[in-house]
Amino acid sequence: MPIEFYDVKSREKVQIPESEIRKTTYTKEGSSTVRYALRASHNGTNLTKFVKQADWEALDAPEE
Repeated sequence: MPIEFYDVKSREKVQIPESEIRKTTYTKEGSSTVRYALRASHNGTNLTKFVKQADWEALDAPEE
């Protein structure tokens, strides 16, 4: 099932297959807050989509 990302460069929504998506987390320095994100690439542009922890855990994708 493809996941929808917003491509800021081309100003449009794009569908990326799950096989091309990677999972990552971001932690602010000096804080314990963790943000969960999905990353992909489309036409040479790196795409990032922040998601809920439950959605992040449910996706079977490699972690960066």
